[in-house]
Amino acid sequence: MKSKLPLPQEADLTPEQKDVLAQVLRSRKSADGPFLAWLHSPVLADRAQRLGEFCRYQSSLSAAESELLILCVAAHHDCAAEQYFHEPIARAAGLDAAAVDAVRERRDPGFADGRLLTLYRMAAQLLAHNRLDDAVRDQARQTLGETAFVEAVGIMGYYALVAYTLNAFEMYPDV
Repeated sequence: MKSKLPLPQEADLTPEQKDVLAQVLRSRKSADGPFLAWLHSPVLADRAQRLGEFCRYQSSLSAAESELLILCVAAHHDCAAEQYFHEPIARAAGLDAAAVDAVRERRDPGFADGRLLTLYRMAAQLLAHNRLDDAVRDQARQTLGETAFVEAVGIMGYYALVAYTLNAFEMYPDV
């Protein structure tokens, strides 16, 4: 990763940092992304990577649904690195290329699927206004159920943290 924040070198890691890095590598196979910056604070890195593991791999949302939310957050925060990492994952999870492009360009992707449409509308409104109106909130609750609705908001919050980290330190993949 390229970064304006000096990233910890593996040879210089403390035992706590090594433990967190090992956890990241077990679940994700790569430490690319915000993890190397977070290692400057091993407790933050540990808690954030565990939350991220839940958001990415263990929530009740499908991979396509969670990736849609991640891409909405990345577009909102102009986070090129987050888009770089997650657009291929979103396509592999079933989002078509036109929808991925539309989200990046902040255009309505025109989803026919009720859950994806609901998630997109919820994300767009929450990102634009920092809250949901009653109609969008009620539709999300009805369409997703309370557990998935709460998890969707949590995924957006976690990936906002990722975007802030990547943007603040101008972190980009080595490509």
